[in-house]
Amino acid sequence: MVEEAVVYEHVARLARGLGGQIDELTADLVALYARELPHLVYDDESVVSLLSASLYQNIDTALRIFQHGIDPARVEAPAAAMEYARRLAQRGTPVIDLIRAYYLGQTAILNHALHEATQQAMDRELLGAMMSRALTVTFSFIDRVTQQVVSAYQEERDRWLLNRSAVRAARVRALLAGGGHEVDASEQALGHRLRGGQLAAIIWFSAEPGQGNVLGTLEGVATEIGGTLPASGPPLVVPYDSLCAWVWYPLERPVLPDEEQVRKVLERTDPKVRLVAGDPGEGIEGFRRSHRQALRVHALATAAGEDCDRLLTFRDVGALSLMTSDMAAARGWVVDTLGALATDDEAHERLRDTLRVFLESGSSYTAAAARLTMHKNSVQYRVRKAEEALGRPVGGHRLDVELALKLCDRLGSAVLVAD
Repeated sequence: MVEEAVVYEHVARLARGLGGQIDELTADLVALYARELPHLVYDDESVVSLLSASLYQNIDTALRIFQHGIDPARVEAPAAAMEYARRLAQRGTPVIDLIRAYYLGQTAILNHALHEATQQAMDRELLGAMMSRALTVTFSFIDRVTQQVVSAYQEERDRWLLNRSAVRAARVRALLAGGGHEVDASEQALGHRLRGGQLAAIIWFSAEPGQGNVLGTLEGVATEIGGTLPASGPPLVVPYDSLCAWVWYPLERPVLPDEEQVRKVLERTDPKVRLVAGDPGEGIEGFRRSHRQALRVHALATAAGEDCDRLLTFRDVGALSLMTSDMAAARGWVVDTLGALATDDEAHERLRDTLRVFLESGSSYTAAAARLTMHKNSVQYRVRKAEEALGRPVGGHRLDVELALKLCDRLGSAVLVAD
């Protein structure tokens, strides 16, 4: 029988070795969740960053338990893990997904540790004793941490649901799910007219702001934008989580926001604030459809990251949003379509912009020159250089090229390749 002290020392040595791989282990778990719990990964940047921080801190804490012989029953859950649980509660993510994430992570780390241990020269009895200790301590640690994060989740969920805005959010979610057939009751509960025109938008902070009332800022932006629309009342603003709000405008007639006016509003607020909008619709079905469209554009914007335009509408990028559910595939398609023209530098950006405007202008050099305030000869020169970068004339693949250029214009570096 292997002495307990020997087992402890070998496990501690294994943990020290894994301590230098925490970044890689964290990345592996994020990739695992992308396969098994994709909705936890394909989210906006701030939440995914918090997920990564939670994973990193949990792995680091577990390895320190083994390195220093700490009693797992006395360990407190890492701060990032607690905050991530609260954020999931705000979004209505089922608590079972949070629990499953912990046990998926535990299994993956233990498998990695077993692989590392088997690479070392040791007898079966020692290896078995090491894995027995690893299993016992790890299960104790996970049990301790999940109790704490589930408690934090439930407390935040209760607090969120007690908030008046969250109660309205529950009513809105029921409408979006197909309920709310009693229009009068729904209108009274929401304080929002559901008959007539509806325009949905999503307004959010792309990163955690340094200070200030986040939801208050988002509501202020939504209200100010409502002043630029032919609205029959104030917007319905429903928090989605602590950095994002869903918005609906009751319209007197079906119109899209004036892009220039909306950009002026955004310029006056925090540069991290972003806005997307669906197409205007009619009645409850329009309420739902416009929101579904806004969600698609929001997914596109968050996938693109900080380089994405601060304002996007489904009218402009609806087709593109259907193409970018897989950003890696979209980037590969853009590079295959545009060749060297997809290079991420100023020179190729000028060529892309000129070619895009040229195609949007019906392949008219004169019209493109007017839009770009350039001489016609300059437009001809740039279009020729763009075709050289493409490696072929535009005419044969015009639709693909035009779509790829639109993706580059809206998503920037997210679909380009470094010089």
